[in-house]
Amino acid sequence: MRYLPKSPADREAMLRAIGARSIDDLFAPIPNEYRLNRDLRLPRQMSEPEILEWFQKCSRENGKGLPSFLGAGAYHHYRPVVIDTIISRGEFLTAYTPYQAEISQGTLQSIFEFQTMICELTGMEVANASMYDGSTATAEAATMAMRVSGRRRVVMARSVHPEYREVLATYGQHQDMPLTAVGFGENGRVKMAELERILGEDCACLVVQSPNFFGTIEDVPALAELARSKGALLVVAIAEAVSLGIVKPPAEADIVAMEAQSFGVPLGFGGPYAGVIATREKYVRQMPGRLVGETRDKHGKRGYVLTLATREQHIRREKATSNICTNQALIALMANVFMTVYGREGLKELAKQNLAKTAYARQHFGRHGKALFDGAPVFNEFVLQTVEDPYVINSRLLEENIVGGFPLKKFYPELGNAALWCCTETTTRASIDAVGAVLARAQTAGKRRPEPEPEVVR
Repeated sequence: MRYLPKSPADREAMLRAIGARSIDDLFAPIPNEYRLNRDLRLPRQMSEPEILEWFQKCSRENGKGLPSFLGAGAYHHYRPVVIDTIISRGEFLTAYTPYQAEISQGTLQSIFEFQTMICELTGMEVANASMYDGSTATAEAATMAMRVSGRRRVVMARSVHPEYREVLATYGQHQDMPLTAVGFGENGRVKMAELERILGEDCACLVVQSPNFFGTIEDVPALAELARSKGALLVVAIAEAVSLGIVKPPAEADIVAMEAQSFGVPLGFGGPYAGVIATREKYVRQMPGRLVGETRDKHGKRGYVLTLATREQHIRREKATSNICTNQALIALMANVFMTVYGREGLKELAKQNLAKTAYARQHFGRHGKALFDGAPVFNEFVLQTVEDPYVINSRLLEENIVGGFPLKKFYPELGNAALWCCTETTTRASIDAVGAVLARAQTAGKRRPEPEPEVVR
């Protein structure tokens, strides 16, 4: 009875209320051949300790705690234990939408501080109270640029996260938003000559990512200058927030769309995460979502209120800037605690650790493959091309209890046997060396494979 919401007496009362004498009467209209007339074939019931043990066993089978070299938009960073301690406080855990400022000061202050720290990180003048995730934030940034510029066409770099591009394509499908892709060069950066040809007077914005999907850092000032020469806005997406500890903020951008997952948010099988939009103050009225501001009450006491809420729940639907109906206040609070714990110097040190481990892995793995995109700096991800298929290599790594890199064939078939590898502060030198040993064996196996017979043209 501990887990059953209705007692036998409750069920009998419900049956009487609808005029049925029994459960069989309730289901009588269903033909007998479609009814299950036996007990479910389930294993015996387990006690609570047995259930917990069973789930723990399943989690071990899922590879919990294995060294992982996966990145590609979701990153494994250390989470200070104080994060869960603070977000588990009842006033945060139960808070929903802070419509009534008089009873939501704690949540509003947390959001205000989140906005402030995001502005300091990104070099922007104003940030919103968080969004669903980085992909929707990027798409919302593009539609925001359309409203600001009065133009429709969006140019997006192919080096932007493929799933971000898919979300933007979904947004644009019914919004008269033509999408144009611009390629990447041998250094992994946007092809400037191609971009100059593609950008035109009808272009609302250029969307790039830095560090991009390959881990390469784009030349944001040059991209901003080119975009503005055509009257377009520059949108910079950031999937790896920790990069801002050492990479120069994209202050030249008009809009920054960011995923805050790296700031203390667990991977959690894909969510929930927290997206960010930051921009210049002159564009604030076109910014989606909500904005918390600071004010004073009639007694001069500081307080926080929703200053701007340009969404369909607050204003006429046709005037709304977004159909995103809520923020991620609890997830943003995790990011708040993370940024507060690390601070300016701590975040810089964290970024340096990511950078150093990536440099070591890139050099080590490069002996057994080809590290692509050498001509530009990278953060904590890099692309390695191997003789053998990355899926085969990953299978071998899994036998060694290591999760390998992200194969790129699905999204970038022209790169062949290439995979995206990621190192964070949680990556150990021992695990990097172990991967290097597996890559060495894969390289040897590939060299021994006989070459295919040349095709005879008749």
